[in-house]
Amino acid sequence: MKYITILVDGAADYEIEELGNKTPLGVANIPCITKLAQLGEIGMVKTVPDSMSPGSDTANLSVMGYDPLIYHTGRSPLEAASMGVELLETDVTFRCNLVTVSGDEPYENKTMIDHSSSDITTEEASQLILDIREDLQTEFLKYYPGVSYRHLIVWDKGPYEFDLTPPHDILGKKIKDYLPKGPDKDFIIDMTKKSYDLLKNHPINIKRVELGLNPANSIWIWGEGKKPRLDSFEKKFNLSGSVISAVDLINGIGLLAGLKPVKVEGATGTIHSNFTGKAKAAIEALSSDDFVYIHLEAPDECGHQGNLKEKIKSIEIIDELVVRPIFEYFETSGKPFKLMVLPDHRTPVSIRTHSSDPVPYVIYDSTQARETPNNHFSEKSAEASNYYFDVGHRLMDYFLARHRD
Repeated sequence: MKYITILVDGAADYEIEELGNKTPLGVANIPCITKLAQLGEIGMVKTVPDSMSPGSDTANLSVMGYDPLIYHTGRSPLEAASMGVELLETDVTFRCNLVTVSGDEPYENKTMIDHSSSDITTEEASQLILDIREDLQTEFLKYYPGVSYRHLIVWDKGPYEFDLTPPHDILGKKIKDYLPKGPDKDFIIDMTKKSYDLLKNHPINIKRVELGLNPANSIWIWGEGKKPRLDSFEKKFNLSGSVISAVDLINGIGLLAGLKPVKVEGATGTIHSNFTGKAKAAIEALSSDDFVYIHLEAPDECGHQGNLKEKIKSIEIIDELVVRPIFEYFETSGKPFKLMVLPDHRTPVSIRTHSSDPVPYVIYDSTQARETPNNHFSEKSAEASNYYFDVGHRLMDYFLARHRD
């Protein structure tokens, strides 16, 4: 039996009046996922415990079968693992976004315009971080370039008692109420202000503005954490596996769980990603592995941008270029397989950030196909089913239960 999990990041949403009180999943043209729902099982799962923030870190740990209440030590150390940054027990790590903030007013009065600086390219972003590093790096605080707008800071023996806000939670808001809080807040605020002075007239940003793109004119620090440990996925489920993602967070979780990261050229984490390449990589990985976890970021990014049209389009692209070829390949091969499709969390376009609400899932088992014509992969249809997991990490146990038995 081969097991495939396709994680459609942030695809779930709220009902939208413009869509006739349906959600993007409810109106998207997704014939292959609809077929899976009508031949399989749909239900709802709560991936984020009520006591935790609804981030992709907590939610993907949960979907992969790891209780975030036990295993979560912060977002940034998971990304550090993917970046190959060896952490000491005394290190504290932080996510460092390259963001766009508004014009010439005092820093505290600026508005958070864009958490991703128009999805800045990795090449541009790396140069900006390297230039920042020359001025702001110290003996005890190190900067590491990552992918696109996502970067890393490691603070040796750094403080851990901060109240830091993700930039995607405050889009369109004045940042003064969301600046860091905690005993060493002034150090981080000062570093953030200095980054604006270094970046606002940087040649890369001048060129971006000329091209009509948002400048990466400030860093924003959040997602603090400490060195994590995960139990081996293979020992936990008796399955070898791979992870396919364009973002360090998911690859880091996979690495720490002993899953093999598979790099796909042209995979970006946006709607302009190499979706076909990810599907081919998954099929190839399953020639030797038993399990693959495919992470697709595009609907989440569209949700953060508040772009309803693109969110629907991204879901349809994933159905056509990822789910369909994987399903058809294994259906034609005659090999038994199970396929699960679900979001990690909701990223409603109305609020442009994550929510903790339960999300729909669909599980198709090629050995137990059944006709349920009224099933659809949507929040409303899944809520009407008899299946609900109020503890998210148990869904992976359920999905793989037959193999473990």
